[in-house]
Amino acid sequence: MNDFKQFAPATQRNREAILEVLLRVLPPSGNILEIASGTGEHSIFFAPALHPRHWIPSDPNQMLRDSIEAWRQEFPTDNLHSPLNINAQDSVWEVEQQKINIAAIVNINMIHISPWLACLGLMQGAGRLLSSGGILYLYGPYKQGGKHTAPSNQSFDQSLQSQNPEWGVRNLEDVVTVAQNQGLIFKEMITMPANNLSVIFEKL
Repeated sequence: MNDFKQFAPATQRNREAILEVLLRVLPPSGNILEIASGTGEHSIFFAPALHPRHWIPSDPNQMLRDSIEAWRQEFPTDNLHSPLNINAQDSVWEVEQQKINIAAIVNINMIHISPWLACLGLMQGAGRLLSSGGILYLYGPYKQGGKHTAPSNQSFDQSLQSQNPEWGVRNLEDVVTVAQNQGLIFKEMITMPANNLSVIFEKL
């Protein structure tokens, strides 16, 4: 199973800074759903530190779900669940089909490496799943007021769009607007390493 493990170098660099914010902003208990979990390296680092909360990873990519499960087998912890098959753009997510209550949703480095429809789907899903007081946590690079916050982000944006014209660093104000349309109120923004932001929303 270990042969299935994938590696994302950025995970090692940002995980401690992200965890510090998650410990402060997440509800003290309940199920935390991660959308677009990627390799699973964040999952095995966050889950034990966030006990007694339960961490539910997910990804639409079978190869990445296999990677998450391989990491989970190597670093078992009783509050880390097997990965679910969730595409943010789907109108019904697997947690809804399984009737799993979700206290918070975490989404790291997705909305710039996916079509804008994925961001819209993420907000719609958060609007459906979260109860009043539920938290949506986003991490990644953003433009503010239509402008990049660092030259490195501008270069990254150009690189993303050259790979896929539907990708790109999003304008924070646009993300806040679509969140508010789903009853998610912009609560806080935190400057993070490498010109990234943590953006926290709360369900009305």
